[in-house]
Amino acid sequence: MIVRIAIGGMSHEGTTFSPLLTDLEDLVVTRGEDLLLDDNLRQLYRQHNVEIVPTLFARGTPSGIIKKSCYQVLKNEILQKIKLAKDLDGICLTLHGAMEVEEVGDGEGDLVSSIRAVVGEDVLISVSLDLHGNLTSKLVESVDLLTAYRTAPHRDAAETRCRAASLLIHAWQNNLKPKTAWIPVPILLPGEKVITELEPAASLYAMIEEVNQVPGILDTSIMVGFAWADVPHASASVVVIAENDRDMAYEQAERLAETFWNRREAFHFDVETYPVDESIDEALSFAQKPVFISDSGDNPTAGATGDIPIFLERLLAKNVKNAVVAAIADAKAVKTCVAEGLGSKMSLSIGGKLDTIHAEPLTITGRVTFLSDDSKTAVFQIDGEDSAHNGIEVILTADRRAFISPDQFKALNIDLFSRDIVVVKLGYLFPELRDIAPRSIMALSPGVSNEDIESLPFNRVRRPIYPLDRDFEWSPSRHALR
Repeated sequence: MIVRIAIGGMSHEGTTFSPLLTDLEDLVVTRGEDLLLDDNLRQLYRQHNVEIVPTLFARGTPSGIIKKSCYQVLKNEILQKIKLAKDLDGICLTLHGAMEVEEVGDGEGDLVSSIRAVVGEDVLISVSLDLHGNLTSKLVESVDLLTAYRTAPHRDAAETRCRAASLLIHAWQNNLKPKTAWIPVPILLPGEKVITELEPAASLYAMIEEVNQVPGILDTSIMVGFAWADVPHASASVVVIAENDRDMAYEQAERLAETFWNRREAFHFDVETYPVDESIDEALSFAQKPVFISDSGDNPTAGATGDIPIFLERLLAKNVKNAVVAAIADAKAVKTCVAEGLGSKMSLSIGGKLDTIHAEPLTITGRVTFLSDDSKTAVFQIDGEDSAHNGIEVILTADRRAFISPDQFKALNIDLFSRDIVVVKLGYLFPELRDIAPRSIMALSPGVSNEDIESLPFNRVRRPIYPLDRDFEWSPSRHALR
């Protein structure tokens, strides 16, 4: 028998602390057959005789919240395609969990509840999420199935999408109407403190498989939450989904939530952390090179602007001779480099144009040593005649971009192992850099993605919540769901 499933979604992580709004030009939108580029997912659907009804999938680099007009255009197209589809058995969506929309708030909850209003209660809805998501009752009550990543740094995105589809197919084939247990846990942690390969997260996440072995349990998710969103629903969560017994699901969810809560003070950064100047001093004192330093407060993968030049300023002040900074987002500076040409010597004002709260533009003197073919990237070496400093290279990008792998540096003719210090605008190092770094340090630097979340100007989060509040007791409680 053929099962008809509509697919699509929107995946965006939006920080309310960013001065930027995300618009259509900041998103990549995929439609039609391109939605099935994942070979494993395509094979799964073929194996179970699934007829796909594509809508659209929109995704973007983490940034500020989505502009309302942008969201409405995408939402309306998804709803229209679902309305035009006939005899749908299910809907499988790829979401994030931290998509905040201007004047709307919880984007996932608004989108899925609107879809539910169109298709009614009989059509199964399954969603996959990033574990760095903040759940709301609107979202949880609008779906039948919900599953999230189980690794951070993320290694299982494709696996999670397949799991969401498999759960949907299983529920349809067995005529199930799954029952969900959802428990928000009043903990708000930056993702860099919850590395799933390390304790205390490793054993906590290992409990997922243990719960999933309980007869009648379909799936289990532990959500870390997204700390850089000042919204009432920002928090960790536990979700357990049963075939038909919500009480049993809640028994397991309560056990997981209580374990999470009891371990709250054990979560920690997995690398050394220092203020900016101390991190540079530590790197210079280490014999083996290069030392990687994460400029964590200006991390584009957490929604920051990526244009704060504080590290470059401090490297220059400390007369560092051999370093690379990846990267400063400054379209105007890149355009100037392109116009002047390769090898040109000049003074250049960089950074401080997007995040004007935490940064000011920095003027540097040097020469252009690399230009990309697409004119979107320049490498600028600070070694001009008017500069007392030599060998510091700054990568300038026309867009907000994170450098997460050695190949990105190689493409710019930068040999990482010939440098003493490599500064990257990240939180934790992504696996490809982590694997090659002789030593890595995370600098507690200023910016939108400041890891010291207790210093951020929260006004709307539900209180009390750890670690903004510490002197309070909590125990799991059940939410009445449909």
